[in-house]
Amino acid sequence: MCLAIPAEVTALLPDEMARVTLDGVSKEVSIALVEDVAVGDYVVVHVGYALSKIDPEEARQTLALLAEAAALVDVSP
Repeated sequence: MCLAIPAEVTALLPDEMARVTLDGVSKEVSIALVEDVAVGDYVVVHVGYALSKIDPEEARQTLALLAEAAALVDVSP
């Protein structure tokens, strides 16, 4: 199963790259597939590529659902 996750753009970099942050973790991703990306935008990221921009409220709701799902995972042996 593949999963694309919303992340906030925190910096635009050379060569169609950007730095995004998700839950305090920063990562450089390609923004070559998305037009008019700006700092503060949310993008859907999959394997190092931003695939599309996403509405900030939708991004927050999606991230909240993912956090809720992660809290349900039983990690006991």
